[in-house]
Amino acid sequence: MIDFQNASFLKMKQTNPADYQGTIGPLLIPGETVLGCYRAIRDGVVFTDKRIMAINVQGMTGKKKDITSLPYSKITAFSVETSGVLDMDSELELWFSGLGKVTFEFTANTNVSQICRCISQYALG
Repeated sequence: MIDFQNASFLKMKQTNPADYQGTIGPLLIPGETVLGCYRAIRDGVVFTDKRIMAINVQGMTGKKKDITSLPYSKITAFSVETSGVLDMDSELELWFSGLGKVTFEFTANTNVSQICRCISQYALG
């Protein structure tokens, strides 16, 4: 499992869902839909209509991957920090029951409001 307390995620930018199809495709349940994918250099995060999947690529070749499934139903709170004039990146913090805080950082041009609406829809609905 990814150590979210000590992991240093690079700033992620939106990417094509096809980039992660081979990695997460076999893990999706019938009817689960990918809503958005974000990637740093090697690691990434995938938002579906059921959960968030954090992907940690390991090893020199990158063939080994740790995928952590974070269901929306376990989110107890979340906060977002949007980009500003001097601080050009955005940050999303989520608190999960039984896990604690998870932080994702995004590049300045990422629509974090859209991500928050997605989380609200599935965590509160």
